[in-house]
Amino acid sequence: MINRSLVRALVTSAVLVGAGVLMAGCNSDGISLANNAKANQPVPPKLIADMTAKDMDLQSPILVRLFKQEAELEIWKQDRSGRFALLKTYPICRWSGDLGPKVREGDRQAPEGFYSISPAQMNPQSAYYLSFNTGYPNAFDKALGRTGSQLMVHGDCSSRGCYAMTDEQIAEIYSLGRESFFGGQKSFQLQAYPFKMTPANMAKHRNNPHMPFWKMIKEGNDHFEVTRQEPKVDFCEKKYVFDAVKPPGATKDPVFEASSKCPAYAISDEIADAVREKQATDIAETARLIAKGTPVARINTGIDGGMHKVFAARVPEGSTGLSEPGDGSSLSLMARAPGTVPSHVNPPKAPSENLLMGPPERPKLAAAPAAASAPAPDAASTRVANAAPTAQNDGFFSNLARKVGLGGAADATASTPPSKPRATETKQQPRPEAAAPKTTAAKPDVKHAAASRPPLKPSVSDTPAPAAKDNQVAGSAPIVSSNSFDSRFGAVK
Repeated sequence: MINRSLVRALVTSAVLVGAGVLMAGCNSDGISLANNAKANQPVPPKLIADMTAKDMDLQSPILVRLFKQEAELEIWKQDRSGRFALLKTYPICRWSGDLGPKVREGDRQAPEGFYSISPAQMNPQSAYYLSFNTGYPNAFDKALGRTGSQLMVHGDCSSRGCYAMTDEQIAEIYSLGRESFFGGQKSFQLQAYPFKMTPANMAKHRNNPHMPFWKMIKEGNDHFEVTRQEPKVDFCEKKYVFDAVKPPGATKDPVFEASSKCPAYAISDEIADAVREKQATDIAETARLIAKGTPVARINTGIDGGMHKVFAARVPEGSTGLSEPGDGSSLSLMARAPGTVPSHVNPPKAPSENLLMGPPERPKLAAAPAAASAPAPDAASTRVANAAPTAQNDGFFSNLARKVGLGGAADATASTPPSKPRATETKQQPRPEAAAPKTTAAKPDVKHAAASRPPLKPSVSDTPAPAAKDNQVAGSAPIVSSNSFDSRFGAVK
């Protein structure tokens, strides 16, 4: 048993050691010893009232979704039925780069994809008020040779490859993550998208070279949309695989490695059928919009990101860059967005210089036919299996998180238990050799967020085209002060 005094001493020492470290990316200004009171601010009473109205517990699991084009961050929270429901949408104050994934260190791109946030990635000592590390690069990114470090969601409304909120916003978001960890959530999932994955947006961006990658992560979006559960995420053959379970008759769970052939795996019929139905509907609507003459979005280079329109009036020459309202959303939902915009914040460039959705141009690439422009019909949802913090987060803070029962490499978010799958062995159709199951030891069990039943043959996702990436804020520090560990957990094993 580790007694309270020892935990307090370990946490205090960790904070003092971390305070002198200079970090790259968004945190290039370095870290000063912050007041831990910032990281322990209570969840606002109004937000607690909203949870009560939506049948949510304060410490139930959360899930975060980010949308660049709409410049929105969504907090989803598990209600007492075991499903995730939208708790609050925050307008993003600033994000950098262009639509598309991060590719290399220094490209100023904010990442896109699925990431897992553990307690070790929460940084109460950030020079940008508070922050958490996105975990970029994940196993998929690494398999493609993508580089970058310290990519954060943080405060201060200033971004160099990050997703920047106001200080008031990040304090709320940080408190929600902290409380979910106190409630037993080992890590929460972050889903980062170029835009809301609607038929309208898929039609507009049909000629974008990143479309194969976007179709692949749309599968994970669709799994979440139809199940309202955190998708289980794995990687193989340099692609994402969602909600994979062992095939019937198998004694061990499939073992996934991002750069290796996919093992035999199954997807529950319930999930696969629901995803297939959603994708068929989306494909038909996308084709209808293309046939109707939906203009192709311009493909630009050198875009420096965007900010939500609610902040535009607060910034000199406040262009919103790529930010535009989401389908069916209203600025009234974001009325009086919390937080101030610092005077040092640079607005995106003028619309004439880098507006993505400008007047239709004659596209350099011929418009793709309807069938080819829509997402692939088959899907396999995910939940991040390779959810360990990135290399810079390993070390003392990660070890401490494990000791107190909060950290760990595998994603073990609280969820409803899966039903027994009746699935058949899945074969990778375009790549027959991938169907052979791996004989390596099964990976540790993780809690599965969605019901599992018989599988459907998963389609092999397109290999994504490289895109841009960048670095971010300072590293991993304990998520709470010693007082918080002491009062919340008591004696810690």
